[in-house]
Amino acid sequence: MLYDALVVVSFGGPEKTQDVIPFLENVLRGRNVPRERMLEVAEHYYHFGGVSPINEQNRELVAALRRELDLPVYWGNRNWHPMLADTLRQMQRDGVRRALAFVTSAFGSYSGCRQYREDIARAVAEIGEPALTVDKLRNFSNHPLFIATMAERTANAFEQIPADRLDAAALVFTAHSVPMAMAAASPYECQLREAASLVAARVGRPEWTLVYQSRSGPPSQPWLAPDIGDWLSENRPRDVVVVPLGFISDHMEVLYDLDTNAAALCDELGVNMVRAGTAGTHPKFIAMIAELVREASLGAAPHVCAPDCCALPRG
Repeated sequence: MLYDALVVVSFGGPEKTQDVIPFLENVLRGRNVPRERMLEVAEHYYHFGGVSPINEQNRELVAALRRELDLPVYWGNRNWHPMLADTLRQMQRDGVRRALAFVTSAFGSYSGCRQYREDIARAVAEIGEPALTVDKLRNFSNHPLFIATMAERTANAFEQIPADRLDAAALVFTAHSVPMAMAAASPYECQLREAASLVAARVGRPEWTLVYQSRSGPPSQPWLAPDIGDWLSENRPRDVVVVPLGFISDHMEVLYDLDTNAAALCDELGVNMVRAGTAGTHPKFIAMIAELVREASLGAAPHVCAPDCCALPRG
């Protein structure tokens, strides 16, 4: 099957102080989140001058893919400029009729998979004729090149642990927490555990822990646990390598919740924390995306989820 282009579909983020509140209003539209909580999250962005690194990281990803692929590569976001519908309009003007979409999320959940598929379908419907078909590339949570990328990032982190303490150092994988009801309707937790197990095996670490971060729901609503802060406070390892497995790039949840909050907690506890890098533009990760594109271009069926997969739970 012939495709005319690849579009990178991502979350988006503010790039100046004035963007922060409008961006968060886009993120939270239709959700029952108190404004006080939104303003609390806004402070995370103000801490970094109102700039999320995700847009710049996506520019770097697009640039790397343009060097790797023969197809034109575009980029559109769910929550901030460049918005996906605007990008699809530009693609339409450029004569694109069949495109592949790479979503910057490795694990299946409502927000990490189904919502992106809904975003793509909504944007395609919004731009109207002439028709544009956009097929999402398949899930890559256990793709050998993704696993190899994260294993290399993890191994590099362990190199920063003193040699005499290396064997006792803890290996902790993190991912964004989601409500338990959302997790139950998706393969999210299962895919995370599989990927963590594969990465740990590649670096020769049979013992590892999966923890979560960045929860935003009310205390009365159960979310995936343990939280990384709770785990660190309870276990207090002398050395810990933290691998943000659930994140493709070093965006705000990584910079604030890990590099700022978790690092400060480790300082208080006397824990030596080394944070592994995310996939970013690692050559093996770029090669993986190119392989997925070639696979689809050679006729592999586009990614199709079951109708009830990753459904958004009521409430």
